[in-house]
Amino acid sequence: MLIVAIAFVVFLLMRMPVAFAIGISGVLFFAQHPELPFTIPAQITVSQTQNFSLLAVPLFILAGNFMNRSGITKRLLELASVMTGRLRGGLAQVSIALSALMGGVSGSAIADASMQSRMLGEDMVRRGFTRGFTAGVLSYGAVLTPIIPPGIGMILFGTIGQVSIGRLFAGGVLPALLLWLALSLAVWLTARSRGYEPERKVRPSLKETARAFKGGIWALLFPVFLLFGLRMGVFTPSEIGAFAVLYAIFIGVLVYREMKAKGFIEALEGSLTDVGAVMFLIALSVIFSYGLVFERVPEVVSGWILGVTENPYAAMILVAVFVLVIGFFIDATVLIIMLTPIFLPVIRQLGGDPVHFGIVFIIAATIGNFTPPVGAAMYAVCSILKCPIGEYTRESKGLLAAVALVVLLLVFLPGIVLFLPDLVFG
Repeated sequence: MLIVAIAFVVFLLMRMPVAFAIGISGVLFFAQHPELPFTIPAQITVSQTQNFSLLAVPLFILAGNFMNRSGITKRLLELASVMTGRLRGGLAQVSIALSALMGGVSGSAIADASMQSRMLGEDMVRRGFTRGFTAGVLSYGAVLTPIIPPGIGMILFGTIGQVSIGRLFAGGVLPALLLWLALSLAVWLTARSRGYEPERKVRPSLKETARAFKGGIWALLFPVFLLFGLRMGVFTPSEIGAFAVLYAIFIGVLVYREMKAKGFIEALEGSLTDVGAVMFLIALSVIFSYGLVFERVPEVVSGWILGVTENPYAAMILVAVFVLVIGFFIDATVLIIMLTPIFLPVIRQLGGDPVHFGIVFIIAATIGNFTPPVGAAMYAVCSILKCPIGEYTRESKGLLAAVALVVLLLVFLPGIVLFLPDLVFG
C-alpha cells in the first residue's frame, strides 16, 4: 500500500481531481497483485453505486438545492439579524447565526460559505472589517453545516460505519450550538479589541421579532421533522431524503411561492453536478478501500493505537489530531469515506460510542475545508472576496482555536453529543 499511498499524494499535488486520484491509485494496488482478477475494480465500483442506503445522499443534495431557491435564505438572514444584530461584531455575528440556521438547509459547508460570501462579504468589508477577518468568519461559520441535520457527512459516516443515522442527526444538534457559541465569542473578542460596532443599534420590536421567526419557522422545523420521522419509524434514512425533497418543493411553491420554473430547473441542474461529483467519488473510493482491507491496514492501525493507549478518549484525541493534520491536504468527504472503516472499529473495540466518535470525527475532518493548503471552502471564500491566503490564515487563528477547543471538549464530555440521541431514541 506504500506505493499506492505515494501515488495518491503525487496525484493530489498534480491537482488531479480527487475522485480520479483515488481511483487510479487504487487500481495500482491491483497491478501489484496479479493474483487478484483485474475485473474486481470494475465490479466493486458498480456494486457500490447499487448501495440502497446511499440513496439518501443525492436526495438530500437535491432537497438542499430546492431549499436554497425556495426563498428561505433571505428570511433566515432576517431572523439571524434579529437574533444577533445587537451583539458586538455586527454582520460577523449575523453570519455565524445564519450558518447555524442554514445548516439544515444546505447540508454543505462549501456551499454555505460560498453563498454567504456573496451575500454578506462586501457589506462586511464596507463596514470596516478587514478582508482576512471577513473571509475567516464566512468560512469557519460553515463548520456548523455538516453536523446539523441533514449533514451529508453524517449520512456517509453512518452508511459506511453501520451507525444509526437518526442518532447521528440528533447527536449533532448540541455540538452545533456549542460551536455557534464558541465562534460567536471569538468574534465578540475580536470585535471588542478592534472596535467593531453592532449591526443594530436598537433592540428589535416584538412585532419584528415575531415576523422574523414566522418567516424562518419552516427551516427551523425541518430538522425537527427529520428526527421525528426517524424516531417514529415513519421513514428510513433513504425514505426521509425523499420527504426532504417534497418538503422543499412544498415550501418553495406553496408556502413562499418563490420557486418558479426557472429556479426549479436551476436546482435540478445544480444537483446533477453535485450528485455526480459526490457519487463518483464514493464509487471510486471503494477501489482504494479494497486495498486497505486486503492489506489489513485497519488491523495494523488498530494495533498501533492499542499499543499507545487503551483509553477511548486518548485514542479519540489521537484520531482527531491525525484527521485534522491530514485534513490540511485532503477533502473532508474523502476523509470520511476512507478513514471511517479504519478508525471506527478501533473506537468500538475500546468501548467508545460510535455516535460520539462520529460527531468528533466529522468536525475534525471538516476543519480541513477552512485551512491551507487545499481547503475548498477557504479558496471559495478568498476567491469571491479577493483575499490573500496569508491574510486569511493570520486573521482566522482565533476562529480555528475556538473550533479546536470545542472538539477537545466534546471528546471528554460525550454527554454533550449523546444526551439528545439517548433522549429521542433511547
